Amino acid sequence: MNILQCDRVTKSFGAETILQDIKMEIKSGDRVALVGRNGSGKTTLLNIITGDAPYDSGSVLMPKSQTMGFLAQDTGLESTRTIWEEMLTVFASLRSVENELRDLEAKMADPSVYDDPPSYEAVLKEYDEKQEYFRSSGGYHYEADIRSILSGLNFDRLSYDLPIASLSGGQKTRLALGKLLLTKPDLLVLDEPTNHLDIETLTWLENYLNSYEGAILIVSHDRYFLDRVVTKVYELAHTRTKLYHGNYSAFLENRAKDAELQQKAYDKQQAEIAQLETFVAKNIARASTTKRAQSKRKKLENMERVDAPLADAKSASIAFDIEQTSGNDVLAAKKVTFAYSGSDPLFRAVDFSVTRGENIAIIGPNGTGKTTFLKILGNRLAPTEGDVHYGSKVTVGYYDQEQAQLNATKTVLDELWDEHPQDVEKDIRTVLGRFLFSGEDVHKLVHSLSGGEKARLVLAKLMMKKANLLLFDEPTNHLDLDSKEVLEAALIDYPGTMVFISHDRYFLNRMSTRTVEFSGDDKLQTYLGNYDYYLEKKAEAEERAQLQETHAAAPVENKNKQSFKQEKEDKKIARKRRREIEAIENRISQLEEETETLQSSMLEPEVYEDYARANRTQADIDEKETELEQLMEQWEALQLDESQ
Repeated sequence: MNILQCDRVTKSFGAETILQDIKMEIKSGDRVALVGRNGSGKTTLLNIITGDAPYDSGSVLMPKSQTMGFLAQDTGLESTRTIWEEMLTVFASLRSVENELRDLEAKMADPSVYDDPPSYEAVLKEYDEKQEYFRSSGGYHYEADIRSILSGLNFDRLSYDLPIASLSGGQKTRLALGKLLLTKPDLLVLDEPTNHLDIETLTWLENYLNSYEGAILIVSHDRYFLDRVVTKVYELAHTRTKLYHGNYSAFLENRAKDAELQQKAYDKQQAEIAQLETFVAKNIARASTTKRAQSKRKKLENMERVDAPLADAKSASIAFDIEQTSGNDVLAAKKVTFAYSGSDPLFRAVDFSVTRGENIAIIGPNGTGKTTFLKILGNRLAPTEGDVHYGSKVTVGYYDQEQAQLNATKTVLDELWDEHPQDVEKDIRTVLGRFLFSGEDVHKLVHSLSGGEKARLVLAKLMMKKANLLLFDEPTNHLDLDSKEVLEAALIDYPGTMVFISHDRYFLNRMSTRTVEFSGDDKLQTYLGNYDYYLEKKAEAEERAQLQETHAAAPVENKNKQSFKQEKEDKKIARKRRREIEAIENRISQLEEETETLQSSMLEPEVYEDYARANRTQADIDEKETELEQLMEQWEALQLDESQ
């Protein structure tokens, strides 16, 4: 069924049209991506869909029975509650029913009610109805759901009694995502949900969304994430949307094919038009050929014109070069330790070396000290112990994900020109133009720039430096999909050496020749390949560890066969019990559906006007409800056995 439908939605800001005749359709179970350049109107469209922004014309339709949940970009959860208390608010109505069940249980245990059969029957009926609602709404596992979500989003390392006000901005954003996931709306709308997530958490989120029962609409610049999650892509370009089926990689391929086919069709038609126009011009005045010329002119007038492919918006033109070649040994960190004052060390005695031409990716969970380590490598932070040595002729360029090297009070032009005063203004403007700063844009103050504009300005400064060692901390943050592609193409051709931190797995796969895992246990594990190679080797290591555990357990099995047999028998019984529970749950679902269908049919005239048929239908309903009660008793007994 259709969950959401946008029909010819149009939105303008003043004289500028942002969205024109937008069409979008999302059905139950769809995984949809909305992609487009920064400034193309994606967030505006999401705000229209969620009802947070008005639109000029068209319609946004969603059945009243369907629910929607929206996570805006960098939404931080602000609350005076603890983590656990805030998550419990999602289930406030369910917990209210739980309290009512406890009150009813107390009534059923009251002798005065028990001795009054009509009152007891009324209480029992109310209890059965509320218990069924509680069960079907997830009342017996909502606390487990909360723990699962919090664990997946990396909150299991924190106390759930921690006040939300004490969390960082990134943690508040993750918590807002977790709270939204717990609500389980029919349509989940996510604007950049991968911000502030490390790779481990990203992988968990992908798996969660892939098993999510509702529909999903996502705006994201994480290409690896989109490839793994979505099956439909709407591209928003030139104020309109176009639908492509498949994941993000399929979208890129199909878009390129469509553009090529449209260009060929356009070129072919233009050649035909030129030929017809020439014939008409030469023959319209001749008596012998005027009828043919008039026929050709009529064909021209009735011809349905093929539009020329719309030109893409201008892309940044990035190229990194070096002033001079470094020695073969570029960098060596020896026994590096770092600790903030009064705290335990983030890492101890870390050794790390880099040779010329390497592209080294540093990966690992948030909080393990990757950024701190990179700052030490870039001589921006002094280690507590140990030292870092640069090789011969090494010059360093550093990209800070916080863009702290920018002066907020300067203009774009001065920010670059002040570092290269020997260059003429025209040359500085030329460089800025390559990074999409043109005309009056160069006089904008840095503090007024968007995150993407600041990122491009830092990259422009790096390009001008011509360093032979580039240290990047999350270089693709704030960049739209097109800018990421341009940056990657430039860095692939870069003749120097790179060390970078990134959570962008697509970027990691394209750029890294060596992957270093920074796990926070004072050891750097090196993998001689890109991110996919790293995943492959990690999986192999886990398999080997499991085999070793199996072999290690073998002597124990020989020493204590009886214990092993008992454990095996217990597992067999547990598996059998789990199968019985699943079978009962499936049968309960089937009976509930059949009962609901029969109850609906009782409202149809051809049933309730036919006394005999109505009686048979009611008998069927009673029979199924009796079976349901018996199955519920069996289910509760098996659940109790399983928990013991």
